[in-house]
Amino acid sequence: MVDVFNLATRRLYLCVGARDDMASFLPAVLRGGVDVVQLREKFLPASVQLDEARLMIPICREFGVPFIMNDAPELALEAGADGVHVGQDDLDVGRCRALLGPDAIVGLSTHSVREFDAALDGDATYFSAGPIVPTPTKLGREGTGVDYATSSQARSARPVFVTGGVNATNVASLVAAGLRHFVVVRALTESSRPEDEARDLRRALDEALSTVPVEPTQ
Repeated sequence: MVDVFNLATRRLYLCVGARDDMASFLPAVLRGGVDVVQLREKFLPASVQLDEARLMIPICREFGVPFIMNDAPELALEAGADGVHVGQDDLDVGRCRALLGPDAIVGLSTHSVREFDAALDGDATYFSAGPIVPTPTKLGREGTGVDYATSSQARSARPVFVTGGVNATNVASLVAAGLRHFVVVRALTESSRPEDEARDLRRALDEALSTVPVEPTQ
């Protein structure tokens, strides 16, 4: 299992569904600079998700990148994932922690100040905040705006990964607003050149981060 204590230094978090080209797509974006990966698959049977996870995990291990399953801690346990990410309506963080153990990564989605404040009392490894703009991956959910994500990060000693439309064009402005950790979906999953796109995004992110004061490792 990947050491979770370095999660605060990880900046670019890919959420991806099952793909026919995963064996080539995943190494490409990891070479480009993705440093956390989540298999986010809402509709496929558990057996198919497990097959996809078992393909992805060795690739992530090769690059030293944490691999996280979405929603289902029991699948994460069976697959040998580094952790699970759950939403507000999924199994609660405490039960995920009890199932996966104290060293597992357990992430939690938040979409409002009320949800985030409640989450701070729990045992999540990290949080996500957003989506800051409406996105097809969160159908029917309004954007939270950037201020919610920045205020959440300012109040948390744990990483807060912002979601919603992150790409190479806007990531510098998000860093300038105070954000440090980013979830990317469509900018990579819909790209015809995913490795180049990941590299462009990572370069823009690292250049923006180089202009802000060095933060202590959490």
